[in-house]
Amino acid sequence: MCFKNSLNVGNAMSLHSALAISREPSSTAGIRAIIADDERLAREKLRILLASEPNIKLVAECHDGQQALAAVRACQADLLLLDIQMPGMDGFQVLNELLPEEMPVVIFTSAYDQYAIRAFEAHALDYLLKPFDQERLHHAIERARLELNKFREREITHRILDLLSQVKSEMLPAPSSEGRLVIRAKGRVVFLNLSEVDWIEASANYVRLNVGKESHLFRETIGRVSERLNPNHFVRVHRSTIVNVRKIKELIPVNSGEYIVVLKNGKELSCSRSYRTALESMISKHS
Repeated sequence: MCFKNSLNVGNAMSLHSALAISREPSSTAGIRAIIADDERLAREKLRILLASEPNIKLVAECHDGQQALAAVRACQADLLLLDIQMPGMDGFQVLNELLPEEMPVVIFTSAYDQYAIRAFEAHALDYLLKPFDQERLHHAIERARLELNKFREREITHRILDLLSQVKSEMLPAPSSEGRLVIRAKGRVVFLNLSEVDWIEASANYVRLNVGKESHLFRETIGRVSERLNPNHFVRVHRSTIVNVRKIKELIPVNSGEYIVVLKNGKELSCSRSYRTALESMISKHS
């Protein structure tokens, strides 16, 4: 069963369609793990070894493939420690039954090395050959943590992009007084349609407005320019960069919680961690 969740694994398959629970990324507080092995002693050893690993929450133990399949669907596990040879349904058959959105990170455990190539073809993260020790398991768990962190970052990115799409669809046209920007540069007065501006960047004591293949440089601070822009249409992603939200194509997570903002024209801009929060807040406000 899923420990502390009051779900019977034997009934979980029939409950699966009724539950219709989408897999959300687990919190950083822990990894939800399932052990699936037909040998009681093997399950006990894994349980003891996992207890020594920080932030691992064991949510189910299964003694055959059918139970493992039901547990994955009912318990929303992040990690599956899966034996290959089990009665009724082996480990490979379990994975073949799972949908991509149901698939946890998989570490195969087996007493036989001839399945290793097939295991990695099934996209297993690691293959532990019995008998393995704490050090070998620890190495596999750390790899799983890295993989789950990548998954969670992708999930966050997808949610931001979904919200961003909603913002775009719900945006009303800016009032005519806000639809144009008048600047004085090189002795000229230039009228710019704000909807055409891709991004704005600070350049020493000047600000550069990038509009398609053209750019306009004029003397002003980026802070004062930001105050003149509609906050529903423009967001600051860096201390020296403002982006037109409607020009964003993609957000790519990188190290330390930062993003690369990819515009529709292919331009890549850095979004620092502090301004990432501002971007998320702006999108959430309109979702």
